[in-house]
Amino acid sequence: MPSRRFCRPDNMQATLNWHAPGLMAGVDEAGRGPLAGPVVAAAVILDDARPIAGLADSKALTATRRERLYDEICAHALCVSVAQASVQEIDEHNILQATLLAMARAVQGLRLKPARVLVDGNRLPVLSVPAEAVVQGDALVQAISAASILAKVTRDRWCQQLHADWPHYGFAEHKGYGTARHLAALAEHGACPQHRRSFAPVARALAAKSTIAA
Repeated sequence: MPSRRFCRPDNMQATLNWHAPGLMAGVDEAGRGPLAGPVVAAAVILDDARPIAGLADSKALTATRRERLYDEICAHALCVSVAQASVQEIDEHNILQATLLAMARAVQGLRLKPARVLVDGNRLPVLSVPAEAVVQGDALVQAISAASILAKVTRDRWCQQLHADWPHYGFAEHKGYGTARHLAALAEHGACPQHRRSFAPVARALAAKSTIAA
């Protein structure tokens, strides 16, 4: 049984030896690794009286199944909240801090205040309620699984919209990850406004285009 945690300002964990009574929210993110776009986080408080079958780590589900579960979660959960940190915030603060910021915003956006929060991974955002970081929580805790699905579907839909504006990068296909096609498009076209300038492949592409232009 993992120990309970609360978040300290330095994002480290300190042990709590009890379960806070009341509502529990699960939190997860999508979009830490891609070269473009915001990082998206979701917080979900499930309704024990309305269980949702098939919840799992979003990465283990097909896109069609994620979309169906997205609708079920929004319809049956007690409350949900989706938030993000922008490309500008990622470049200014770094991807870890931007991820924690998006997670904190997602929890703050919940209509109901949870008594405790379970966060996927090994780092915690700064929160005003007791929280625990759960490694592989998206596969172990249903509320975190639900949050992972909301975050993933939201970000994938954003990539579809971005593809309409910048089709030569292939965002609908690779969702912003550094695939061979994406890197080739960066080399040919440079970066679009939604590329993360602080990420090395984007920085290299911009430097190469500047060298050619000079």
